[in-house]
Amino acid sequence: MRASDGEWGHLSGRIVDGVHRLPIRVYYEDTDFTGLVYHASYLRFMERGRSDFIRILGIDQGELFEQTAKEAPGFHFVVRSMKIDFLKPARVDDVVEVVTYPGEVGGASIVLKQSVVRGGEPLVTADVRIAFVAGEKPQRIPAALRKALRAAD
Repeated sequence: MRASDGEWGHLSGRIVDGVHRLPIRVYYEDTDFTGLVYHASYLRFMERGRSDFIRILGIDQGELFEQTAKEAPGFHFVVRSMKIDFLKPARVDDVVEVVTYPGEVGGASIVLKQSVVRGGEPLVTADVRIAFVAGEKPQRIPAALRKALRAAD
């Protein structure tokens, strides 16, 4: 059974009005010695949000890579840049929500707007530019992904 099917239907979160929302519980392993969420844990949370956003749009990343590899061998996504603001801390046992939605969609890159919120209050905000490359050269965003991102917007 796929993680997005059946009784596990909400493991990938949900999209409402073009905004993906993924709940995550903070575990002890996500915190530092003070009991606050370690800054790098937010990066992992947001990576899960981006991956599940693509999944719930109906894009199977394995199939996307297979299709695109025929046209552009060595195709992959890379985080080109990230602007991140840490506003407030989360703590062990908090349930936070990773919010993701598309910003600018360019030819070979997209900006995803992300935040980690608790009870509607932003804890971390980020603009994440994802570049599409084949080898070391920029590559046009695959048509299926571009269409799905525009439909979510």
